Amino acid sequence: MKKKKPHIEFEEAVAYVNSFTEPIPADVLLKLYAYFKIANSNFDNPGSKTPLINAFKANALFQAKNMSKKQAMKSYIELVGKELK
Repeated sequence: MKKKKPHIEFEEAVAYVNSFTEPIPADVLLKLYAYFKIANSNFDNPGSKTPLINAFKANALFQAKNMSKKQAMKSYIELVGKELK
């Protein structure tokens, strides 16, 4: 079986998370948020209307700031596999 390209695996993992029906722990959501933003080169400020949520999101991004786009995709895929599957 041929190994899938990282961006395809990433897109599949994102689709899986988007269709997930169970509650996802906040710490996992924040990591997924940071990895997703980095993987998509989206460095816009968090857009929540709640300042506390924005602070948590900004902190998650800060903690992952030195990741490459490829590493963020890989980390996202691994986190989904470990925590949600």
